[in-house]
Amino acid sequence: MDRVRAKKSLGQHFLKDLNIARQIAESLQLSTSSNVVEVGPGMGVLTQFLLPQKGINLFVAEIDRDSVAYLNKHFPMLAGKILDGDFLHMNLSETFNNEPYAIIGNFPYNISSQIFFNAFDNRDKVTEVVGMVQKEVAARIAAPHGSKTYGILSVLLQAFYDVEYLFTVGPEVFTPPPKVQSGVFRMTRNQVQKLDCDEKLFVRVVKQGFNNRRKTLRNALKPLNLHEDLRQDPVLSLRAEQLSTQDFQKLTLKIQQYSQ
Repeated sequence: MDRVRAKKSLGQHFLKDLNIARQIAESLQLSTSSNVVEVGPGMGVLTQFLLPQKGINLFVAEIDRDSVAYLNKHFPMLAGKILDGDFLHMNLSETFNNEPYAIIGNFPYNISSQIFFNAFDNRDKVTEVVGMVQKEVAARIAAPHGSKTYGILSVLLQAFYDVEYLFTVGPEVFTPPPKVQSGVFRMTRNQVQKLDCDEKLFVRVVKQGFNNRRKTLRNALKPLNLHEDLRQDPVLSLRAEQLSTQDFQKLTLKIQQYSQ
């Protein structure tokens, strides 16, 4: 199996447009940390524009052995900084000595959502995420409440990050070309250190609400066994997509209070 076919099987498409690669690299702001990990560098199309950035401490995470061999050969300045394996199972706090870090990459379509949940779970360390994913996924995480694309990732990520949809990329700039358009986005850690409600319950409420997004929250949240008095709250007459991140936090706090 050649390298392109191997990467395609992993959900990855090679970016061949150097101008797009440069734009993605330049979208990284690094306002709070110089540590960066690039996910799925492949043959280094994006890497070559990251390395020259002043003061950057760049590591790359690559699971494909052919690509790892290519990077070792053509990017000697990455010696000791090529993380060979599955990004989702790496201990990056150890890699960066428990310091904050940013994530960037042309993310494999089949694990993009998992990368976002990884950032959410490690939000105390992940200061910024810049990436290219399927357009509808990028639009979803940046979507405002009330829109049809607004969902679980939108709420959870926007609770702790300022999310921006930056630009759209056509399929012609990839090898092999995907069947969909791609979108480039940026997530920047906001000032929220801790929510005013129980964060585990918040995640549960959000997921349960959107698992039955066509239903009102009164029906969607039935598995949570809400207190009868709370079930009369007008907010439960709404659907999940109508609540902002702050609204979900307020609802979670109400559920906590009624459970005491």
